[in-house]
Amino acid sequence: MGQLDGKVAIITGGGSGIGKGIAELYAAEGCSVVLAGRKAERLEAAAEAIRAAGGIALAHPADVSQEDQVAELFAHALQAYGRLDIVVNSAGAFDGGWLEDIPLSGWQNVVNANLTGPFLCIREAFRIMKPAGGGRIINIGSISAQRSRERSAPYAATKFGVWGLTQAAALEGRDYGIAVSALHPGNTMVERRARGQAEGRAADEEPMFDVEVIARTALLMVTLPPEANMLEAIVLPLEQKYIGRG
Repeated sequence: MGQLDGKVAIITGGGSGIGKGIAELYAAEGCSVVLAGRKAERLEAAAEAIRAAGGIALAHPADVSQEDQVAELFAHALQAYGRLDIVVNSAGAFDGGWLEDIPLSGWQNVVNANLTGPFLCIREAFRIMKPAGGGRIINIGSISAQRSRERSAPYAATKFGVWGLTQAAALEGRDYGIAVSALHPGNTMVERRARGQAEGRAADEEPMFDVEVIARTALLMVTLPPEANMLEAIVLPLEQKYIGRG
């Protein structure tokens, strides 16, 4: 018996990194997962790997910053499985540099992926979960939502925004059995970090942990008793600089 037997989850950014890791663990625990993201080939490969391991998974290409595509994603999940219990907003983007050099296009790309996307997915989830009597939503934030670094203004601003959005949604959802949470990872060894290490980027030589650590936390958050919500979780490598970092 899995901890998520009979549950259905939509996981954005499910083709790689943290989203993929969460999808794999949820599926291993009996959850049917719908993987969303912009890269169809990557999504299908992730879904096929889950199916090969005995799990249930669908790939649904979607740009979560586009209203119509989000509506289609959620409709597809309902059509396929008849219910929706969990949404994990893991899709995101990073752009940075010195503030005066950041182009508007770079700013808007990060805002669209990191903040507009979660808003649209939460809105669609509420439309399903309210009449159904509840559900759980996890927004993947960042420790940059509380301790910003230089040359990361778009990313930090959106992750601060995700934390604010989480609190607002948690307030509106609690009377309907909807628990909304923010999970803030520290340095996690995703594909981008692995490439950075190979290229010798200093930031990617900092202490790291495996995606599985974040996935296990995301599993804990959705398997709490229905009357409990882990509103916020900050998980980082023990040796990573965080408090008072410069």
